[in-house]
Amino acid sequence: MRQKRTVQGSIFDLYAEHEIGRELKAMSDWLDKHPEILDWIAPELCRAEIKETGREGLSVESIVRSAILKQHRQLSYEALAFHLEDSHSFQAFARLPLGLRPKKSVLQKGVSAISDASWERIHRLMVRDANVQKIERGRVVRVDSTVTETPVHEPTDSTLLWDSVRTQVRLMEQAQELAGQTRLTWCNHRRVAKKRACQIQYSRGKEKKANWYRDLIKVTRKGLTYLDKAWCRLSQLTVDEAALAAWEAQVKHYRGLIEGVIDQAQRRVIDGEQVPATEKIFSLFEEHTDIIIKGSRDIQYGHKLNLTSGRSGLILDAVIEEGNPADSERFMPLLERQIEIYGRAPRQIAADGGYASKDNVQQAKDKGVKDVAFHKKKGLKVEQMAKSDWVYRKLRNFRAGIEAGISCLKRSYGLSRCTWKGLAHFKSYVWSAVVAHNLAVFSRLLAR
Repeated sequence: MRQKRTVQGSIFDLYAEHEIGRELKAMSDWLDKHPEILDWIAPELCRAEIKETGREGLSVESIVRSAILKQHRQLSYEALAFHLEDSHSFQAFARLPLGLRPKKSVLQKGVSAISDASWERIHRLMVRDANVQKIERGRVVRVDSTVTETPVHEPTDSTLLWDSVRTQVRLMEQAQELAGQTRLTWCNHRRVAKKRACQIQYSRGKEKKANWYRDLIKVTRKGLTYLDKAWCRLSQLTVDEAALAAWEAQVKHYRGLIEGVIDQAQRRVIDGEQVPATEKIFSLFEEHTDIIIKGSRDIQYGHKLNLTSGRSGLILDAVIEEGNPADSERFMPLLERQIEIYGRAPRQIAADGGYASKDNVQQAKDKGVKDVAFHKKKGLKVEQMAKSDWVYRKLRNFRAGIEAGISCLKRSYGLSRCTWKGLAHFKSYVWSAVVAHNLAVFSRLLAR
C-alpha cells in the first residue's frame, strides 16, 4: 500500500546553510504550496492490482521529490540512494519516513512510473504560477531547437546486423530454457557475426566489404530461420504459457526490426540504393531514434526538441518532435501553444534563422504578435518584422540568451543525452529535466 504523503518524517527540516541547501528549501516550499501534484501522480504509482496489506514503501510525495532531486543534481540511481542515506538536506527535501533508506531499484521503479503527461502538467502549473506572481508574463518569448540523443551507439549496417545476431542468440537461449530437456536445432553464429562485422569495419574497398556483408546477411537470415523453427517446436511442447507468451512477444517485436535491418543493408550495400532516412532503422533497442542533421554540424541520433523561453529564463514550453521537421514548419505550432498556455499571443517573439519565412511573419502578426525577429533575415526586411531597427536588434540579441538556457539544460540537467530506455521514458526524462530546471530557476527568482 502506498501513501500520497509522508505521514511522519523528521520533526526537523535540516537543510544545509549552503547555496544548494537554501535552493532545495525554496524548491520544497513551492511543492508544499501545490499538493494537487500528488493527486495527479498518485494513480500512476498506486496501481489497483497492488494489495493494501504489507509494507507501505515510499510515499508518492517522496517519489516525486526524489525524481526532481535526481534530475536537479544529475545523479544515477545508485548515487541518489547514497545521498538520500548520507545527506540531511536530501532527506529533508525527499520527505523520507524515519529510518527508511530506499535502494536504487526501489527508486528506479517509482521514478520511471511517472509519465511525461504528469511532468508536463506540473510544468504548466509552474508557468501559470509564474504568470500569476508576475515573474514571467510571456509577453516576450524566444524559440530555438536542439537535439537530445538516445542511448545508442553510432549505427552502421554491420553493427546493426551484429546486434541482430546477438539478439537472436539470446532469444534462442531463452527458447532452449523453455524447452527443457528437448533439444532445439540451432547454431550459435555470434562469433562469426562479430568477426564479419570487424572485417567490414577494418577492410578497404567496396567489393571486399560487400562480400563480408553478404556473409553477415546470410548468417542473420539463418538466425531468423532458427527462431521460426523454435516457435513451431515450442507450440507443440508443454511449457509455461505465460513465459512462452512473453518470449513470443519479444520474437514478434525483434523480428520486424531485424528484417528491416537486413533489408536496408541489402539495398544500401549490395544493390547500391540510396535508402531514405525515414525508412532506416538506427537501433534495435531504441527503435524510435531519429537521425538529426543540423546544417553542416555532426550527425546526431535522438530526437529534436523545440524550446520556448521567456525573459525570466524559465522554459515556457518544450515539444519533442517526431523525425526531423524543418524549423520553419514548427514556428506557428509553437506560437499556437503559447497562445493556448497564456490565452493570448506574446507581444514580441524572437527565433533562430531556421524559423524564418514570410508566411510565418504574416501569420504571427495575424495572431496578434507586434514584432517578430529572426536571427537571419532570409530575404525579409526589418520593417516587415519589427517597427524599427532598434526593436529588431534588441529582439535579435534577446534571442541569443536561449543558447545559454539550452547549454544549462544539457550540462546541468542531462538533456545532452537521455539515459532512460524507450520512447515513453525518453519523453518523461526530457520533461522531468525541464521541470527540475524551472523549479530551480523559479526558486531563485522568488528569493530576489
